[in-house]
Amino acid sequence: MRLHQRMLGQMTARIRELGLSIPQFDLLSTLTEREGISQSELAERLYVTKGNVSGLVDRLVQAGLVERRAIAGDRRSYAMHLTPEGRRLAEAGMQTQRDFVASTLGKLPTGDLAELDRLVLAWRDLARAVDET
Repeated sequence: MRLHQRMLGQMTARIRELGLSIPQFDLLSTLTEREGISQSELAERLYVTKGNVSGLVDRLVQAGLVERRAIAGDRRSYAMHLTPEGRRLAEAGMQTQRDFVASTLGKLPTGDLAELDRLVLAWRDLARAVDET
């Protein structure tokens, strides 16, 4: 847990240098993977409530980073799209993540990385099993 907190703090500081919070960056980077999704789909992908996404999108629209576009045939839903500045910031944040991983995990020997990957996946599966009981 301490390692998680340390890494989260370090990444938060790096993302803040771009003028973003972690939730803002998560939303922008999610849209780089699948632009044009609705706020409901975005909430599902981010594992948050629709209300949380709505407020976050409102702020990102105001900041000129995200656009809401009408979906033909659906007067209640909007498709979420990145603006050019939103895409630039998302890509800068993703590069920041890659640099952070390279400066930490990237320094481990290949065999250690493979073992870490195996252990983390096994741990994930055990955690999922607890949720299912």
